[in-house]
Amino acid sequence: MLFNSLSFAVFVPVIFSIYWALHRHNLNYQNVVILIASYVFYGWWDWRFLALIFVSSIVDFIVGLQLEKASSLSFRKFLLAISLLVNLGLLGYFKYCGFFIESFVNLLHQLDMQANNLALQIILPVGISFYTFQTLSYTIDVYRRKMHATKNPIAFFAFVSFFPQLVAGPIERAQSLLPQFERKRTFDINKANDGLRQILWGLFKKVVIADNLASHVDFVFGNYLELSGIALGLGTLYFAIQIYCDFSGYSDIAIGVAKLFGFRLMRNFAFPYFSRNIAEFWRRWHISLSTWFRDYVFIPLGGSRVTRTRHIWNVMLTFAISGLWHGSNWNFVVWGALHGFYYVIFLLVKGKKSSTQLMSGAKSENPALPSLRELSQIGITFSMTLFAWIFFRADSVEHALQFVRHMVTHSWLDDPGSTQPLLFIAILLIIDWIQARKHHSLQIGWMPAWARWAAYSTLVAIMFAYGGDKHVPFIYFQF
Repeated sequence: MLFNSLSFAVFVPVIFSIYWALHRHNLNYQNVVILIASYVFYGWWDWRFLALIFVSSIVDFIVGLQLEKASSLSFRKFLLAISLLVNLGLLGYFKYCGFFIESFVNLLHQLDMQANNLALQIILPVGISFYTFQTLSYTIDVYRRKMHATKNPIAFFAFVSFFPQLVAGPIERAQSLLPQFERKRTFDINKANDGLRQILWGLFKKVVIADNLASHVDFVFGNYLELSGIALGLGTLYFAIQIYCDFSGYSDIAIGVAKLFGFRLMRNFAFPYFSRNIAEFWRRWHISLSTWFRDYVFIPLGGSRVTRTRHIWNVMLTFAISGLWHGSNWNFVVWGALHGFYYVIFLLVKGKKSSTQLMSGAKSENPALPSLRELSQIGITFSMTLFAWIFFRADSVEHALQFVRHMVTHSWLDDPGSTQPLLFIAILLIIDWIQARKHHSLQIGWMPAWARWAAYSTLVAIMFAYGGDKHVPFIYFQF
């Protein structure tokens, strides 16, 4: 069930009405509504994969209870290993089995050894990377004694499958989201109104900007051998904006819908393309994933409190793994490694103290008007991310390298192709810059009612007039 579908537009009001009609009753009644709604929402794609969510939920619920009672360190490690084996085993099989088999066969061919191609045609369950990391945060934190195990199976199952953020995040921590299922929730009209505004802004970014850019991006990356250098450059820019509007749009809708039901989800994007260095970019882009890798991969590896050589290794390994998380293809690994390389350069230039900002929760605020120095820093950082996006969007590493080669060697003075999307991109960036100190760009509750409703009406009218292909899925569904 897509957020930008008629079925979802009917689904949410129905669940909302039933959910709040039960608010005076036992809290479990509301959680049951959320649980059923979440399973219906996920089963809309393929009901068979509901078994995977159920298995992850039941295993981690039982493991959590046992971890709470266990005192033996060896037994606790054994319990944690069960959770890791089940969750990462399912993720590995469905997402990476075919990739590793194909890579192994290709390696044998490179060594002039014969091997049958045993690549498997395995359907990737939507959102498995997201809910796997979410439920793992629970067992790891219970193992670390950072939280107590819940004894409420309904609350836990609802936490794992919470439909607004089930298939593409934000990846919520158990310490933050699970307690919200265990305490009474009251309807807050102000939060609900802000949630509706955030939903509207997310839909606008997805339907008007991302979906319209999709056809341009597909054409450029599908026909790069025949296009000019400037057309390839514009195609790369279009993809950068497409993936930002597509993914941050999903996050805005998810966060906004959660507010309607009295839940608070973490912020996932903080205007990342205004970042002045690569460390700041990763404090602003896909925040729930970058902080997850910080806490559960980078820090356990030793973080920055090690030798410089080991620190660099930890950074590169963390980024490479995060790249692989995005997809079972070597171009994603290269994309992650590129960002790791960018960060290592930042580490060497700025020093160890500044480099730890990547793994901290702090973020800087842009002034109303940037200085020339800040503008140049933003431009350099954005250019670096643009180059890396080529490897992310390409079908393979070879495809990406050919794309770069043609972009550099072909003329930048020829016809650039369609430049109409630049107008929408400019409007988006101006609005985002003005609202850079807000949590989302339509956070305009301070404006007079007539101005707010004029803005809402304008956005809705533009969506109906300029909405793109309604069948373009959210990009991160493939991960």
